[in-house]
Amino acid sequence: MPGGGALGNSRIDPAIKTREDFEEYPWEEIPDLYFKANGKYFSALRNRMPEGMKAVGGVGNGIFECVQDITGYENLCLMMYDDEELFSELFRKAGETNLKIWKRFMAEYGDIYCVPRFGDDMGYKSNTLLSADTLRREVVSRYRPIIDLVHGYQKPFLLHSCGQISSIMEDLIGAGINAKHSNEDQIAPFSWWVETYGERIGNFGGFDVDALCQMDRAALREYTMDILKKVGNQKGIAMGTGNSIPSYVPAEGYLNMIEFVREYRGDFKS
Repeated sequence: MPGGGALGNSRIDPAIKTREDFEEYPWEEIPDLYFKANGKYFSALRNRMPEGMKAVGGVGNGIFECVQDITGYENLCLMMYDDEELFSELFRKAGETNLKIWKRFMAEYGDIYCVPRFGDDMGYKSNTLLSADTLRREVVSRYRPIIDLVHGYQKPFLLHSCGQISSIMEDLIGAGINAKHSNEDQIAPFSWWVETYGERIGNFGGFDVDALCQMDRAALREYTMDILKKVGNQKGIAMGTGNSIPSYVPAEGYLNMIEFVREYRGDFKS
């Protein structure tokens, strides 16, 4: 997003604060700018992947995060009350722009991917970042054209979203997501997500990143086996961390996680 950065740094002056900013923003240029910046990486991935390998990935941020990136979260919340029409138009425009990018992405690079996805963090530890009704109206409704596009290529769609988003999960499933990623034990154990939604969608994750940071090998093994005992027979499970791996995660903890899951799966039987 040109002029973005407010999503990751609230001190950055937002690119859009007023109606004038919105009208002057280079919306129509974004798809070309996107592929000029990133097309080379997708092409490199295709050229380097071993035969038979496919990736899980996609364009990048979801619609909510794209809007926050150019408005900042605090300013976005103020805008919702100060100029409700502008607030809604931002999401409409971000949705239209994302769909344009996804159409080109799937046409040019969709063959690289087995599971297209984007990340759109909509919650924190106890609730959603905007009201559930606002997210349904302005965000989730704009997912459907993208998800329908992905389904048109006979591929499933994965949503990553951090936070306690159970209030909109039915709407997300209704919009067509096939799997959901992200979990933290402080919000709900992985088994809760699996028990609640596992009959309808896949669940990716399982390991709270903090467990990889804090637990020694013996404790992590016990933690792993407890998770797998609860969810191991459920279809649609992809075990891994509930969030991205930051630089401070010990390599040993990450490798232990992989080893224990593979051990449970029987990969090491002679």
